[in-house]
Amino acid sequence: MTYKALREMSTLTLALFSALICCSLTEKPSNVTSPNIIIMLMDDMGWGDLGVLGQPSKETPNLGAMASQGMLLPNFYTANPLCSPSRASLLTGRLPVRNGFYTTNAHARNAYTPQEIVGGISDDEILLPEMLRKNGYVSKIVGKWHLGHRPQYLPLKRGFDEWFGAPNCHFGPYNDNKAPNIPVYNNSEMVGRYYEEFMIDRKTGESNLTLIYLREALDYIVRQSESERPFFLYWAPDATHAPVYASKRFLGKSQRGRYGDAVMELDYSVGQILAQLKGSGVEKNTFVFFTSDNGAALISAPDQGGSNGPFLCGKQTTFEGGMREPAIAWWPGRIKEGTVSFQLANVMDLFTTSLALAGIRPPDNRTLDGLDLTPVLLKGYVGPQTLQNRPIFYYRGNELMAVRLGQYKAHYWTWSNSWKEFNSGINFCPGQEIPGVTTHEQKEHTMQPLIFHLGRDPGEKYPISVSTKEYQDVLSRITPVVQLHKKTLVPGYPQLNMCDVAVMNWAPAGCEKLGKCLKVPKSDPRKCDWPH
Repeated sequence: MTYKALREMSTLTLALFSALICCSLTEKPSNVTSPNIIIMLMDDMGWGDLGVLGQPSKETPNLGAMASQGMLLPNFYTANPLCSPSRASLLTGRLPVRNGFYTTNAHARNAYTPQEIVGGISDDEILLPEMLRKNGYVSKIVGKWHLGHRPQYLPLKRGFDEWFGAPNCHFGPYNDNKAPNIPVYNNSEMVGRYYEEFMIDRKTGESNLTLIYLREALDYIVRQSESERPFFLYWAPDATHAPVYASKRFLGKSQRGRYGDAVMELDYSVGQILAQLKGSGVEKNTFVFFTSDNGAALISAPDQGGSNGPFLCGKQTTFEGGMREPAIAWWPGRIKEGTVSFQLANVMDLFTTSLALAGIRPPDNRTLDGLDLTPVLLKGYVGPQTLQNRPIFYYRGNELMAVRLGQYKAHYWTWSNSWKEFNSGINFCPGQEIPGVTTHEQKEHTMQPLIFHLGRDPGEKYPISVSTKEYQDVLSRITPVVQLHKKTLVPGYPQLNMCDVAVMNWAPAGCEKLGKCLKVPKSDPRKCDWPH
């Protein structure tokens, strides 16, 4: 199926959708004073991949311009060093251990949503688009979902009105007898599969997926701007996740190789989206936030992975390189141009902040880990004490690995990956092995945590001596924070424990129309194996 055919299909569907919107407007007046909200979530893009944060090739001019026109947040974190849990936290405002996106199959293991996962985002969780709908917002996700691929977990079941993208990552190509290629959805039905109708050339790295995702975003902005109804766009392209890809226009253009090509195209796309907001005359009523789901995947570097700048290790770890993310906030006329805020913030804050901007009270029947950043973003100062001194929690699966408070970070557990995995060539800290820190066994430090000053030592190379007054002072401040957190924590039911080949993407909705349904094998449920 050609992209033109897909666009024609999409146009018909969207026309019907627009008609439904017109009818619903008689029931609930549009609230044009509520700002539009766009969250751009990259995949495995590292803190050190942006020119504005020091990448020497300076190949991200549009992100540089976005920062110069808005606010750069160098102390922004994800909620987990892996894709699915961090995405669940963005949309729920809650740590993965609360929203169920973790595993109890083994201690301190990262887990996500591969094709064989049985679970997904829980019905007990309230997602951001579900909340925004209360104030008349229309919501669309473009790109990667990764919160469960079974029908009950897909975006249109969880508050989104539109979707163009895929439920899983673009791994493949697969053998139809053992694992099907990942479906691409237009709203509630698949319109093809990766490596089939949506090609990714593993040899050259060429793919038009980012271009398609850009067109979907631009089209949505135009339509919603004309409707004068507030919109939420969750733009989640995955080009910087291995196997990385870029369209022909960008292939071979970067000094950084194929990964750099992907970054250049994403940077270009960001520029196009911001330009469209201006062209549609809605830039002064649109809040845009750019970040990434976790640190760069150093295991895929240098050809297929990015840079975490001065920080230790990368994706999969709870060192800074795994969880500190590039972050830029943009809102002309509301966010002061060229500002830098060193406020400690995280991806869960986007949930609470978006609700505050939309004039919606957050749910009061659950613990939220995200805080409202509007005092920082809109008034340009570090907010009240509770915001300024808030902690950052670093979880790996069901274990609290570390806590940051102010400039200090205390590790209660250290682990990069097992000796078995490391000796097989899996290395999350290439060239960065630090004895006693990047341990290959799960090492507990709860009685005497490793403490680092991240201002003096962003690479977590030099633990502060336990015999110093500085160490004791820091420990006395962090200990009650950790104790209170653990005392009040109520873990959610783990969604990432069970796997089954029968739940893979054999026969997604719409497959019969395309003649692409595959035979579903016999159910064989088992506990998922999470080695990391």
